[in-house]
Amino acid sequence: MNVIWRTLLTILRARVLLRRHGRIAPGTVGRVHLRTLLTDIDLLRHMNNGRYASLFDLGRFDLLMRTGIWDAMNARRWYAVVASETITFRKSLGLWQRFTVESRLYGHDDRSVYLMHRAVVGGEVYAEMIVRARFLRRSGGIVANEELFAALGRPDDLPPLPQWVADWAAGSALPSTKAAAPSLWP
Repeated sequence: MNVIWRTLLTILRARVLLRRHGRIAPGTVGRVHLRTLLTDIDLLRHMNNGRYASLFDLGRFDLLMRTGIWDAMNARRWYAVVASETITFRKSLGLWQRFTVESRLYGHDDRSVYLMHRAVVGGEVYAEMIVRARFLRRSGGIVANEELFAALGRPDDLPPLPQWVADWAAGSALPSTKAAAPSLWP
């Protein structure tokens, strides 16, 4: 319930834009305009670091809907999960401050799709998050990227994944869900 009203408004807005303008290309930067609310602020009077991920979800919903991925997922009984994410903060967002969540599909590897989200004020990046997501089947298994782009009726025209992102994904990966992952501290 954290951001339910914002989520519903974002979905409604994305649906209207999709009907009016049609689908956008997967590499397009999506923008959702927001303002920090009292419920977003922590004791230090700036946006709570945990709230960024929730608000960046709004950018992801907008992008998935407007690219047509959302409809393709629902028609095929697929769903998306976040496998890993990391965020870097540059400046704080204060109470009532207007900002834009910019979101873009950033690239992919053989199993995951990567998205970049930014909190932007007046063209300046305040925070940036990279997200590694997977598309899964409700019946089990991972949706191959070729199948995802075929479902969109589009070629895979995302840029190659930068090496730093591939290194981050490999370095931050946990063992498979089929492998043991004991909590042992050095």
